Amino acid sequence: MPDDPARAAAQVTRRVLPRYAEAIAAVYDKARRQPEPPHRPAAPEVSQSFTLIWYPDGVVGAPYDSVPAAARPVLYQYRFQYSPDEAAFVLPTSYAPGERALLLGSALRQLTAQGIGVNLRHAAPTPPSSRTTAPALGAPPAPKQPPAARR
Repeated sequence: MPDDPARAAAQVTRRVLPRYAEAIAAVYDKARRQPEPPHRPAAPEVSQSFTLIWYPDGVVGAPYDSVPAAARPVLYQYRFQYSPDEAAFVLPTSYAPGERALLLGSALRQLTAQGIGVNLRHAAPTPPSSRTTAPALGAPPAPKQPPAARR
């Protein structure tokens, strides 16, 4: 910068102020395109909880006794049904998979907003059952039946 105040002011006006204006415009543009993320409130305290089980056939359910009384109207609202044979709340497979996912997600959001915790897990795999048993080693072969007589 020169010692002459008039020349120094002219240089600041000609060189520094345009860059300053560009920098301010860039900061405002970035703030408009990329705002700071909002601060999320803390999750509500969970006073009660229960577990929904996703069975291999696609049914989602929970035993009736394990579901808190405050959660039951919400489950009914989102098309869960009480199955007296199983003594459980179930979301049947008659709904399309996308619709079931939407119903389940909406129910979970409403329950957690009320402070009811929901655990979702898959059912334990069932062991394969074999209906035909192989003959034991060293056992005599089964007797053959005689052919039926033809008329």
